[in-house]
Amino acid sequence: MSTFTLSMRVYYEDTDSGGVVYYANYLRFMERARTEWLRSLGFEQDELLRDNGILFAVRTARLDFLKPARFNDLLEVTAEPERQGKASVDFRQQVRRGEELLCTGEIRLACIDAERFVPAPIPEEIARRFSSAGSPAAGTVKARTVR
Repeated sequence: MSTFTLSMRVYYEDTDSGGVVYYANYLRFMERARTEWLRSLGFEQDELLRDNGILFAVRTARLDFLKPARFNDLLEVTAEPERQGKASVDFRQQVRRGEELLCTGEIRLACIDAERFVPAPIPEEIARRFSSAGSPAAGTVKARTVR
């Protein structure tokens, strides 16, 4: 599968009173990487809502915290789609500081009907692009640094 990588800096607002990244912020970092993965495929979330009437919502999140990130660290956050169902996409995600693995995550996104908030099939064209982006031939995509 293809791995998307987003570089981002840890801001003071991301840290707790101990000077390390507050645990819930790793979910925000992973969300940003998935959003940029979608954008790299040509999809904007507001357009998916307007044009297709769908949203992608986190259904399941499992994180393992291994080492702390600190203020001003430059992090690499990955988003790797692993499995695509009819109405869901599973991601394996990592947060790294250089070669150090800080946090891992397994995230399942559900495609939902925006009006009724019930599961909805991923529209065919979107599913096709997701599949082609996840193919081994797609390679690694490097995103811009968020500062």
